[in-house]
Amino acid sequence: MGRPVADAPDPNRWRALSVTLVAGFMSLLDVSIVSVALPSLQQSLGAEPATVQWVVSGYALTFGLALVPAGRLGDALGRRRMFLGALSAFVLFSGLAGAAPSIGLLVAARLAQGLAAGALAPQNSGLIQQLFSGAERGRAFGLFGATVGISTAVGPVVGGVILALAGGVDGWRWIFLVNVPIGVVALVLAARLIPRTAAGRAGHIDVVGGLLLAGAVLAVLLPLAEADAGGLARLWWLFPVAVGTAALFVRWERRVMRRHGAPLLDLRLLSSTRGYATGAALGAVYFLGFSGIWLVFALFLQSGLGYTPLQSGLSVTAFAIGSAVSAAIGGRLVERFGRRLTVIGLSGVLIGLLVTIGVVLVVPAESLAGALAVPLLVAGIGGGLVISPNITLTLREVPVRMAGSAGGALQTGQRVGAAIGTAALPGAYYLVLGATGQDHQVAAAVALSGAVLSVTAALVIAVRDLRQERVARRRCTEEETHSYDHAAHG
Repeated sequence: MGRPVADAPDPNRWRALSVTLVAGFMSLLDVSIVSVALPSLQQSLGAEPATVQWVVSGYALTFGLALVPAGRLGDALGRRRMFLGALSAFVLFSGLAGAAPSIGLLVAARLAQGLAAGALAPQNSGLIQQLFSGAERGRAFGLFGATVGISTAVGPVVGGVILALAGGVDGWRWIFLVNVPIGVVALVLAARLIPRTAAGRAGHIDVVGGLLLAGAVLAVLLPLAEADAGGLARLWWLFPVAVGTAALFVRWERRVMRRHGAPLLDLRLLSSTRGYATGAALGAVYFLGFSGIWLVFALFLQSGLGYTPLQSGLSVTAFAIGSAVSAAIGGRLVERFGRRLTVIGLSGVLIGLLVTIGVVLVVPAESLAGALAVPLLVAGIGGGLVISPNITLTLREVPVRMAGSAGGALQTGQRVGAAIGTAALPGAYYLVLGATGQDHQVAAAVALSGAVLSVTAALVIAVRDLRQERVARRRCTEEETHSYDHAAHG
């Protein structure tokens, strides 16, 4: 008897994936693309530096808040419905941000845009779980991971190019307006290509769990979002509040599970799903350094060395190129090499960053852009072998019914790590700058050393997981051999 039609792979799955990845690329690009436009934006709207910073940090804040609840809603209400609704909102608020006449309205539009982007992001990983299986799922996650890594790395480059092409005091508006035509095309194609079989039974939505998790994430991200305006000193008390709220969230989710309800985040993902807890921890720690690097380079190259936004972006292009190539390759190799691939990748990032720090310290400003190319290329190649394979290894064992919330939780960890990095690394830069009498090279080197520490921590996690994987494989082999000998002599 033939295979049921319901189980047949969707013929449009690869085209649907390409459309969802374009939308995901836009939403993630908007995390980092704005950083190069902040000086011109501040001048255009006559805003204070602390207020302008909310154009970046406000987006990251609401993005992080939306991820897990939106992932759960996608699991319950249908990923197609959530994807189309979130993409429509993202396009609308991108247009409003580009047309904003004042800094207040721009920040409001960015907050709403961040919520839409956070609702969009977990649907990508959920749709991959839904549409693909086996080796195809690994390839699809490879492309998804490449999109996550590349979108963050190329943000400064794309932002610099847009500002150079747009020109004028209001050229920054095109950083937001460019999303509108691309988003509309993606919306039309997504409506045609994403299958309607995504809707599940809505059941009970865990509102209390959602509020507790949102409170914990907000308590972590708000002081970091306000870091440039003294938020860490004023709002430090929110960090212990975050710990307490997270503990309440875990207790509540366990209670929901004991009563056979539908938790916002099934904690068995962390305790029983192979590779999920390790991958989530590795991703959060890696993004702490990875995301902060680009703000440090923007500050160092533009404020310290007088580069234009375009020159600043092009100076780090080697990382984006290396990451793009290796991420695509890594998606195909992850099934064969597993966690070894991320160990190799993290080692490459570590070597590349260490050499970059040396270059920053000893190479004169006029020769720096060319001297940075090789070490950043090495770091980029390594980076492409980290994010893409790690997402695949983290999510490949997740049941389809949990795919949205699992992807949302994974990205929440990455967003929290990114928020800490984008506050801590520039903070270290300014601190050293003041202590050394405006020595930009030393300040950049110290800030980049913070990224080295986070990458080293991620490498330790990866090596430990690899060792545990080898021990488990050895035990399995020994048990199989013992069973065979027992049967042969039985």
